[in-house]
Amino acid sequence: MLANNAGGVFGTRTKTVDGFEKTFQVNHLAPYLLTRLLLDVLTASRASVLQTSSTVRFAKEIHLDDLDHDRAYDPVRAYGASKLENILFTTELHRRHHADGLSAACFYPGNVRTNFASDTTSAIMRTVRFLGTKPVIRNILLSTPEQGADQIVWLAEGTPGRDWRSGAYYYKRKDVPPENPQALDADLARRLWERSEELLAGRLPAPA
Repeated sequence: MLANNAGGVFGTRTKTVDGFEKTFQVNHLAPYLLTRLLLDVLTASRASVLQTSSTVRFAKEIHLDDLDHDRAYDPVRAYGASKLENILFTTELHRRHHADGLSAACFYPGNVRTNFASDTTSAIMRTVRFLGTKPVIRNILLSTPEQGADQIVWLAEGTPGRDWRSGAYYYKRKDVPPENPQALDADLARRLWERSEELLAGRLPAPA
């Protein structure tokens, strides 16, 4: 099993030493690359790939020619785009490799009381974190870390094909369609995969 759970939302636009916008690299390119590097092992062991995503209701349109947000950057928009990319990656991974024995699912853990986004300069994220310090609001809007972890634990302990469906998006242990039409766009998922492959040329294993 591979659980792609790392991610973040940041502030001022920054490029990594690899030349990619930080949010895009950490949240999408890194799990894409790791999964591709481990693909032979994952398929041979009939493994599951679990991808942490988020709600993508308000995610704006993804531009495959500007995944680094060179033309227009906003930390929350970059984060939303990357979480949408997580869903598209999961559905395309399922399409390409489920017949080889691999299963894949992504999920939304909900709004969880952690130190996530503690170092962001985003005004929206700072407001959310501030509200999370208010007991009444916190108890209504935010779940505990244990509650947030329930989804990935449930998927990890379950059996694909019996307990959950490969290629699906889960929230509160339910197979639900993401609330964004882009997340259901199979052609966009394919093109994002191919564009990611182009950006990582030289880092991916050669075709068999």
